[in-house]
Amino acid sequence: MTNTTTAAMPMPKPHRDRGIEGGMAQWYAKTTAKSMQEFEALARRIAQELPEGGRVLEVAPGPGYFCVELAKLGPYAVTGVDLSADMVRIAREKAAAAGVQVEFEQGNSSNLPFPRETFDFLVCRAAFKNFAQPVKALQEMYRVLKPGGRALVIDLRRDASWDVVSRGVDAMGLGLVNRVVTKLTFRFMLLKSAYAREHFEHMTAQTAFSKVEIREDGMGFEVWMGKGRV
Repeated sequence: MTNTTTAAMPMPKPHRDRGIEGGMAQWYAKTTAKSMQEFEALARRIAQELPEGGRVLEVAPGPGYFCVELAKLGPYAVTGVDLSADMVRIAREKAAAAGVQVEFEQGNSSNLPFPRETFDFLVCRAAFKNFAQPVKALQEMYRVLKPGGRALVIDLRRDASWDVVSRGVDAMGLGLVNRVVTKLTFRFMLLKSAYAREHFEHMTAQTAFSKVEIREDGMGFEVWMGKGRV
């Protein structure tokens, strides 16, 4: 990426890592549960990408809904790592209630607590914009993937129009109060922290991922990254 491109849309301002704790964690878990069909659909998609018994890591799983849904689909070794102690506790409770085996650990995206080349697939959904060191997080994702492994980052697009974002929130099936609160959160906090395509092109260029594909979808996008085989 050239300096001209980055100057056209500067990177979001640096910030500290953002974990969700306390009452906000409970609210987030309850609110995102409204999107269970989305978690189920994502789990089915990812299952098609996995080898039998594949090892999967979700970075910042929050309440753990995706991990739980994926674990229901087959004998996968599923792990989630989250900055928030309360989210780890909630996710463990969700897995136990569902009767599935998922490992949830507390940790930071810029220093993942796993050996190199541990996972076949890695997912980070709706959380990347909260990381204080995004390039370091991408480099850590590369480190813990096995050769031939893939990583998928799903997040909000900074350049998504407000009409598109508003319709996206309306489609979440939230009650009136939660819908208003969620729209305000998107408008005054999340969009300001989110990245655009050129930001991800700039950041992934600072990693060793051999193949990067960015697919725009509604108010967000998917960033697919592959680790070449040795």
